[in-house]
Amino acid sequence: MDRANKVLIIDDEEIVIESCMEILLSENYQLFTAKNGEMGLELVKENLPDVVFVDLKMPGISGIEVLEKIHALDPKIVTVVITGYATVDSAVEAMKHNAYDFLPKPFTPDELRMLTKRCLERRRLILETQALRREKELLRENFAAIVSHELKSPLGAVQQNLYFLLDEITDKLNDEQKDRFQRIKIRISDLLGLVNTWLKVYTTDLDTISENFKPVDISLLVSNAVESAQPYAIRKAIDIDVEILEPIHSVFGDAGTLSEAIVNILNNAVKYSHGESNVYVKVHEIEGDAIIEIIDSGVGIDEEDIPLIFDSFYSVQTDPSIEKGVGIGLTISKRIIEIHNGILSVQSELGKGSKFLIKLPVLINQASPVSDSSIITNNK
Repeated sequence: MDRANKVLIIDDEEIVIESCMEILLSENYQLFTAKNGEMGLELVKENLPDVVFVDLKMPGISGIEVLEKIHALDPKIVTVVITGYATVDSAVEAMKHNAYDFLPKPFTPDELRMLTKRCLERRRLILETQALRREKELLRENFAAIVSHELKSPLGAVQQNLYFLLDEITDKLNDEQKDRFQRIKIRISDLLGLVNTWLKVYTTDLDTISENFKPVDISLLVSNAVESAQPYAIRKAIDIDVEILEPIHSVFGDAGTLSEAIVNILNNAVKYSHGESNVYVKVHEIEGDAIIEIIDSGVGIDEEDIPLIFDSFYSVQTDPSIEKGVGIGLTISKRIIEIHNGILSVQSELGKGSKFLIKLPVLINQASPVSDSSIITNNK
């Protein structure tokens, strides 16, 4: 059986306490009352109520001070101010001190009942949100463990055995076979690098990544990312159109993780684009920021999904013909961009495509690149 919700009323007027008790007694609540702030705070410590009604004007500790102390004890407790001196200023002051709502005296029984129910619903949502955050943290911890054990170790073993095999048979391979083995070595190395990036972003103190920062040519990173996405784009007959507007200063960062972020977003644009369409990449500089725009005319994102797409393990499924991902690429990209004091944002409309925008601060004291012309390329 679920426990009764706990409601505490702190008011120095006996008639107010008696009225609230009579009104709420018919509900399945566990009720507590206090005649002043000191007594009320003791009851908060002993019982941890769900909702607390606090009178603003009381002898001893003021209602505002009671609100502050309740929030310090447990910020999840929902507080409401009740007072006979209702003004806009007092309401604003109460809200500044974490009051959820404001109930002026005199109030009707229905007003008190409805507000109490609304506060309890607020409390329920707060607790559910906290539980979801804990679950998300556990997912992150489990994800790191899974990546390390299920991916990194086997890939490392494959890489090591490949090296041994090449030592044994390298003199028996023709040039074409050697080239194939070399490509395998590169791909395994890339996969291990990707796994290490995931682990670094999810388990390492973010400040440690910035220890390796140095000037990075953002135009070169974008060109490399486009090259990396080309095989996938070619399979879908998608053109990646690139426009780099010079001059663009370097950014201060880690080339490896920044490249991973750009590749993730660009691969997503290709993945969610229709075959025989275009993905447009534009790089330019505005007021001290390098701007990378990645635009597609693909399936787009529903408005209600947009706030969630950067959450861990959240994957939007808008087209059943597109393979659903595991929902970590954009999460990792956002964290990488934020480590570099940048911003990753998205604009999208279902059925009309998406525009991802990366904004990174540039090294403004650096000399500008020699070229000041517009470079436009078409990569197919």
